[in-house]
Amino acid sequence: MHKPDTVSFSNGVLMDRLGYGLYKVSSEDAHGLCTLALEAGYRLLDTAALYGNEEGVGQSVRDAVSDGHLDRSDIFVTSKVWNDCHGYRSTRDAFDESLARLGLEYLDLYLIHWPCPGSDLYVESWRALEELYHTGRVRAIGVSNFQRHHLERLLSETEVVPALNQVELHPLLQQHSLREFNAAHGIITQAWSPLGRGRLLSNPTITHIAAKHHRSAAQVILRWHLQTGVTAVAKASSRERITSNLDIGDFELDAVDMTAIGQLNADTRFGSHPDLVN
Repeated sequence: MHKPDTVSFSNGVLMDRLGYGLYKVSSEDAHGLCTLALEAGYRLLDTAALYGNEEGVGQSVRDAVSDGHLDRSDIFVTSKVWNDCHGYRSTRDAFDESLARLGLEYLDLYLIHWPCPGSDLYVESWRALEELYHTGRVRAIGVSNFQRHHLERLLSETEVVPALNQVELHPLLQQHSLREFNAAHGIITQAWSPLGRGRLLSNPTITHIAAKHHRSAAQVILRWHLQTGVTAVAKASSRERITSNLDIGDFELDAVDMTAIGQLNADTRFGSHPDLVN
């Protein structure tokens, strides 16, 4: 198994380019699955208040540390503030509650889950994240599902540039313009649902490339993400798939493969549009 490559935030904090995502995983299952993921070599665990599994994620981290298998500094934990907690004080409280559920002393990355433009409080939430960052309770702060215009407002009205923007991104929704904007401002792009919620695993172009390389369709898609400079968090629910998704460091897609996957872009979303979530 090849150790995942890392990427550096603008403040020097390192994060693995491929992580384990926990959307729609129960807290009970999260404990066991995160333990499997850590054993397989994952060091990035991505959760959120919405997911309802922070307790299980935190328990797996504490177990790994107490057993002497890993140091806390080896594990990168991301969580997110949910939409009903926007605003300065509500965001501060939400962070405290997430940290308590996780049972950890600090977070590695804390994100605003959605901009929720209807409530127009994401700037106030960001100011709360800035304070949490400056006091050392979180090592880096970022956003999720932010469009260019949301980011432009943060950049013009606040101090700290987001370290990362986590968005829906996969071969059918390649987000070229947003990725370019992020890169120009030192913001790492991270894909959620990098496999298109599993709907791309039977795509003929993907399966053809997978057969060519004697790899799974998921491995090809995740490899495409890394070769386009995108980081990703991928969900899997079995030891085999958890291990397989991470085992992509010993092959590369060639120019023909990359062109073929690039031509799949159709601006197709399987999740909600950020401007419509409130």
